[in-house]
Amino acid sequence: MKNQEIKALTVEELAERIKAETDNIGKLKFAQAISPIENPMKIRDSRKLIARLKTELRAKELAN
Repeated sequence: MKNQEIKALTVEELAERIKAETDNIGKLKFAQAISPIENPMKIRDSRKLIARLKTELRAKELAN
Protein backbone atom coordinates (compact mmCIF):
# COMPACT_ATOMS: atom_id res chain seq x y z
CA MET A 1 0.00 0.00 0.00
CA LYS A 2 1.43 3.35 -1.03
CA ASN A 3 1.68 6.35 1.28
CA GLN A 4 -0.83 8.34 -0.77
CA GLU A 5 -3.35 5.52 -0.38
CA ILE A 6 -2.72 5.48 3.37
CA LYS A 7 -3.20 9.25 3.65
CA ALA A 8 -6.54 8.97 1.82
CA LEU A 9 -7.98 6.57 4.41
CA THR A 10 -10.23 7.77 7.22
CA VAL A 11 -9.47 7.16 10.90
CA GLU A 12 -11.93 4.26 11.04
CA GLU A 13 -10.48 2.68 7.91
CA LEU A 14 -6.96 3.05 9.33
CA ALA A 15 -7.96 1.32 12.56
CA GLU A 16 -9.63 -1.46 10.58
CA ARG A 17 -6.55 -1.97 8.37
CA ILE A 18 -4.26 -2.02 11.43
CA LYS A 19 -6.37 -4.76 13.00
CA ALA A 20 -6.44 -6.77 9.76
CA GLU A 21 -2.67 -6.48 9.26
CA THR A 22 -2.02 -7.42 12.90
CA ASP A 23 -4.10 -10.56 12.43
CA ASN A 24 -2.27 -11.26 9.17
CA ILE A 25 1.18 -10.93 10.75
CA GLY A 26 0.12 -13.30 13.53
CA LYS A 27 -0.88 -15.90 10.97
CA LEU A 28 2.36 -15.41 9.05
CA LYS A 29 4.47 -15.83 12.20
CA PHE A 30 2.54 -18.97 13.12
CA ALA A 31 3.05 -20.41 9.64
CA GLN A 32 6.75 -19.53 9.80
CA ALA A 33 7.12 -21.31 13.15
CA ILE A 34 5.55 -24.50 11.81
CA SER A 35 7.46 -24.62 8.53
CA PRO A 36 9.32 -21.94 6.59
CA ILE A 37 6.98 -19.87 4.47
CA GLU A 38 7.71 -19.26 0.81
CA ASN A 39 8.40 -15.54 1.19
CA PRO A 40 9.56 -14.56 4.72
CA MET A 41 9.83 -10.91 3.61
CA LYS A 42 6.03 -10.72 3.94
CA ILE A 43 6.47 -10.61 7.74
CA ARG A 44 8.79 -7.61 7.53
CA ASP A 45 6.59 -5.87 4.97
CA SER A 46 3.54 -6.35 7.20
CA ARG A 47 5.37 -4.90 10.20
CA LYS A 48 6.39 -1.86 8.19
CA LEU A 49 2.88 -1.38 6.83
CA ILE A 50 1.46 -1.50 10.36
CA ALA A 51 3.99 1.15 11.42
CA ARG A 52 3.03 3.41 8.51
CA LEU A 53 -0.68 2.95 9.27
CA LYS A 54 -0.16 3.75 12.97
CA THR A 55 1.91 6.81 12.10
CA GLU A 56 -0.80 8.18 9.84
CA LEU A 57 -3.51 7.35 12.40
CA ARG A 58 -1.62 9.28 15.08
CA ALA A 59 -1.08 12.24 12.75
CA LYS A 60 -4.80 12.40 11.99
CA GLU A 61 -5.65 12.17 15.71
CA LEU A 62 -3.33 15.07 16.49
CA ALA A 63 -4.71 17.13 13.60
CA ASN A 64 -8.24 16.93 14.97
